[in-house]
Order: sequence, then structure tokens, then C-alpha cells
Amino acid sequence: MRLDLDKLLAARLHAARVRPYLATALFALHPVESGTVPTMAVDRHWRCYVSPAFVDRTPLTELAAVWVHEVSHLLRDHHGRGDRYAQRHDRPGPAERLRMNIAADCEINDDSFDAALPAPPGAVVPARLRLEPGLLMEDYLEQFGLGPYTAEWAWLDCGSGADGLERGWDLGPDGAHGLTDAERDAVRFRVAEGIRGHPGTAPRGWQRWAEAAFHPPQPWRELLGAAVRTAASAAGAGDDYTYGRPARRSTALPGIVLPSLRRRPPRVCVVVDTSGSVSDAELGSALLEIAAIARAVGGRRDLVTVVPCDAAAGRVVPLCRGEDLPLLGGGGTDLRAGFDRALTATPRPDVVVALTDGQTPWPATRPPCRTVIGLFPRDTAGRWNEQNPDYVPPTPPDWARVVTIG
Repeated sequence: MRLDLDKLLAARLHAARVRPYLATALFALHPVESGTVPTMAVDRHWRCYVSPAFVDRTPLTELAAVWVHEVSHLLRDHHGRGDRYAQRHDRPGPAERLRMNIAADCEINDDSFDAALPAPPGAVVPARLRLEPGLLMEDYLEQFGLGPYTAEWAWLDCGSGADGLERGWDLGPDGAHGLTDAERDAVRFRVAEGIRGHPGTAPRGWQRWAEAAFHPPQPWRELLGAAVRTAASAAGAGDDYTYGRPARRSTALPGIVLPSLRRRPPRVCVVVDTSGSVSDAELGSALLEIAAIARAVGGRRDLVTVVPCDAAAGRVVPLCRGEDLPLLGGGGTDLRAGFDRALTATPRPDVVVALTDGQTPWPATRPPCRTVIGLFPRDTAGRWNEQNPDYVPPTPPDWARVVTIG
């Protein structure tokens, strides 16, 4: 049987009309005729393998729904996520990949179908596995195993683009009509841009995906630790002079002993925002960050001090045990007092780290040491001040390294 290419492409056009935010991705897929795939399948290089018999027997609107389904696997990076899950849990076998395919279908199909794109017969939906909708593939993988409820989907195969396991029909990275990494990223960005530009036209699951595509999650704890280590190892941080080892230039000046420059462990002072706008959960997170900061400077807790601050700064507290830190406050916010207290402490810190929600005035001038700001995220839309209708929440200064926490 020959592939009915006209019907296949007409179904893709219908899918693009019904789901216009996916049009860029749909037209980026290159169809490849294949007699070995059970229905339609994709590889990670954005090729769509199509069974001629499946196209012949499937109504056009259902075929359009399958187009949307297959391109969703690629947009949501199910192949990369499947590889990472298999490596993390040491489950590389084909049975586990089938389970990934089912879980990925649950993530896609919970809100994919409607009157214009009816669900194909046998489509996997969370309700048929007695699972709740709206979860991610990784969440579903923790909630079911292969058994009686999944036996009807033993045939299911959406290709390596759905679970990461290469198939015999894949053309591979060197085959024709595959997309490069840059082209795939560009397609995802265009789709996310379209969803964000018209948020009322896409289901909530696609809106969440678009937000993540624009603002990918970051390992913020690692970023914060790296920022502290970078600041602590910068030129001038932790440098001091000692006469215990005279400078080599002293030999050129008979009778004069010059001190040498030595590197000592850097001192870090953490200013913690304890104002009423910071929640108890965020203060608990601050304790975890303080412990992480101590590890970032080599585990020397004696080199880390803490200043709790709301509208006024508390005393400088040496870090002994994180659970004993008195993070007291609850009033307004003015971290300028906390910076002043930190910089007038003896000995003076080489690095100041501020953990705050950012709703505070900042010092007018750059402190004479490296500065890192750990920022608790806030939705600033709609904030106002009854004394100043033009009020705009302050933003962290340019002279600080800012890492968003959480």
C-alpha cells in the first residue's frame, strides 16, 4: 500500500488550524513512509515515521490529533527526559521504555482532544489508569507499573522521540531531513513565544510548558554556591600582609623588611531579611542557604557570620549551628542597616551575601567587598503604595551578583 501523502498533509494542515500555536512545530516535522511502525512515530531529530495502512484507515480529524500528539513528544523533550530517568533509576530495558511512553502519553493526552481533534481509539489518558490529570511524565512513572491496566497498550510505540530508545527504523543523526540542535531549540522557542503571546488559546499544561521554555529551571543552590566561591576567590578577597615571611623584594632594600602578601580563608557575612514580608518557610530556606554558604568556603563555619535585619540590623552572630541562629524581626525592610552592620564588624568580611525578597532600599554606593544577593522570588505585578501611586518596587543593584532562590 502506498502512502496517501495528500491525506496525511491535509491532516497536518487541519491540526495547524485547530492548534495554531503548534503550527511551527507541525510544519518542522518531516514525514517518512515506513511499513514497520504500527501507527505514527517520531525520532529525536524531528522526523515523523508514518504507516501507510494507518493513514488509509484513520479519519482525517483523528489523524490530525495524532500529528499533534507526536509533535508534543518532541516539544516536551520526552526523549531527553526518558534518557535521564532511565539513567537515574538504572532501568534501561524496553519494558521500562514502554512504561515511559505510556506516562508521556498521559502527560500529553489529558487535555489534547476536543470536538475538532477527537481522541483516536485506544488513546492513553490518565483516567484509564485511575490516575489524576495534569501531572508530568516523571510523576506518572512513580504511580503505575506494567500490568493488567496497561496490557491493552503493549503495541504502543511512539518512537525514540517519546522515550529516547533508538528504533530499527530510525534514520539516525546523519539521515536526511533531521533538524540540528539549534533548529530544534528555535522551533521550541517560536512555539513557546506563540503560546505566551495568546495565552487564552492554549490549555494550562501548554502554558506551563511555555513558561518553562522561556525561563528554564536553574539549579539555584549550585548557582548561589558558585557565586559565593567566585566572590571569595576574586583578587583582593582574603588577601593580607604578614611579616612572618618577608617579601622577596626586601633583598633589594638592605635594612628594610617588607611584608609579603598571603592568602587567608575569606570571611563571609550573611545578611538575612527577617521583615514581615518574608515567610517562615523562606527563613527556613535561608538557614539551608547559610549552611550551603559555609560549605562553599570550605566548611569553615568560624569564617561565616550572620546579621538578621528588618528595618534595623541585629547583632553580628557567628555561625556555630544553623538551628541556633536567632532570625528575629517582623517589621519593615531596610537592608542598608544590615550592610552597614556587616561592613563595620571586626574583622570586616570579604564577601557579603544578602538573602531577601528584594523589597528594600539598597546602599547608594558599592560596598568595599564582593556582594551576592540571594533573591526570594516575588510577583511584583499589582504592588502599590497609597502615598505614592507611581511606586515601583526597587530592583537589586547592578554591582551585586543576583541569584534567584527557589
